[in-house]
Amino acid sequence: MNKRHWLRWALVASAATIATVPTLAQDFPPKKAVTMMVGFAPGGAADAAARLMAKKLGENIGQTIIVDNKAGAGGNIAHQLVANGPADGSMILLGSIGPLTIAPHMMKLPYDPFKDLAPLSGGVYFPNVLVVNSNSGIKTLADFVAAARKQKDAVSFASTGSGSASHLTGELFALQIKADMLHVPYKGGAPAMQDLLASRFTGYFAAPPTALPHLETGKLTPLATTGLTRPSYMPNIPTVAESGYPGFEALNWYAFVASAKTPAPILDRWNQEIVKVLRDPEVRDALTKLGLTPHPTSRAELTAFMTKESTKWGAIVRERKIAAE
Repeated sequence: MNKRHWLRWALVASAATIATVPTLAQDFPPKKAVTMMVGFAPGGAADAAARLMAKKLGENIGQTIIVDNKAGAGGNIAHQLVANGPADGSMILLGSIGPLTIAPHMMKLPYDPFKDLAPLSGGVYFPNVLVVNSNSGIKTLADFVAAARKQKDAVSFASTGSGSASHLTGELFALQIKADMLHVPYKGGAPAMQDLLASRFTGYFAAPPTALPHLETGKLTPLATTGLTRPSYMPNIPTVAESGYPGFEALNWYAFVASAKTPAPILDRWNQEIVKVLRDPEVRDALTKLGLTPHPTSRAELTAFMTKESTKWGAIVRERKIAAE
C-alpha cells in the first residue's frame, strides 16, 4: 500500500470511528424500560438499596427502571442472567460480594465475573451485625463464643446463601474463635430474618437494614458489628475487633455491573449516572439511614476493589475448605 492509499484508508477508518461514537451515545438512555436485577429476595439490604436508587436513576435519565428480584444460589442466578443478558444497557445488576468475588473460588460458575460482567460503579458498603433472638439467653459476644466452643455445630448461623458475605463472615469468625458452627443458607436477608425471629437457628451476621427494625423493638439482641469501627447508627454496639479479636473486619458491599458485551460508551454513561445518584444528598441521607454507606467509584476503581476482595476471600475459602452447598 503506497503512502497516498494508506493515508486515504486511515482517514476513512478514523471518520467511521468518530461517526460511531455519537450513535452509541444516542442509545442512552435505552429506548425500552431498564431492568435492575437483584440477586436476593425482596426485603433485604440489596433490595432496599436497589429500589431507592432505581427511583432516582429513573427520574434522572427519564426512563422507567424496574427492580427484578431473582433470588437463589447465593445471588448467582441473577448474575448469570445479566452476564448472558442484553448488551444494550437496558439491563444492569446491583451485584454482590458473594457472586462477584467469593463464589468463583467455591465452584465452577457458568460465567466469569471478571470477563462476562463489566464494572459500572461501586454501590454501597456496610458492616454486618451479629444478632441473636432475645429469647436465646445469649447476651454478649463472649456468650456466643462460649456456646460455639462447647461442641461442633452447637451454634448455627444463617446467611443469604452459600458463598455470600454473611456466610464468609461467619466462616471468618469461626476461624477466629477456633470453633465450628453450622451454616444455614437462605435465599435472602428477609427470609433468614423471619426464621431467626422464630428461633430456628442461633445467630445471623445481618445487614443493618434487615436488623435495625427488630433491634428497635427488642426482639433481637445485637452482639457485635464486623467493621473496624462502630458505625454512627449503632454507636453502642461493640465491634468484633474490640471484643477480643483485633483486626477482624468483614464488610459487605454491593456494586453495579452490566454485561461485558455492552459498548464502552454506554458503560461509561451508566457510571456517570450512578455516581451522580450516589452523590445526591437526598439519596446519601436515605441510604445512611438504612445503615448503608454510598460508595461511588470509577469503573477502574471498582475493578481494582473487586480484585482485592477476591484475593482476600479466596484465601478464606481455601483455608476453611468451603464448597458449594
